[in-house]
Amino acid sequence: MLDFKFDTQLLIEGQGLSEDDIDAYISQHFAGDCLLAVGDEELIKIHFHTNEPWKVLEYCASLGEIHDIVVENMERQAEGLSG
Repeated sequence: MLDFKFDTQLLIEGQGLSEDDIDAYISQHFAGDCLLAVGDEELIKIHFHTNEPWKVLEYCASLGEIHDIVVENMERQAEGLSG
């Protein structure tokens, strides 16, 4: 059984983005693991395992335009099913 069920990935496009600020906010406000927030001031890639991906998406959408969103159910993948 996985502690965090959903692999959540997306891009945030905006102005004045900070990977350090985004990383810190997600780490402090959402339960999860395997967080990556990489990019520059205009484009950040997020990767995060969580049980509440909709909360991460809502936060990221408050920072800029979000796109290339992928939310995969890793428990289904582990069972050989489509994620």
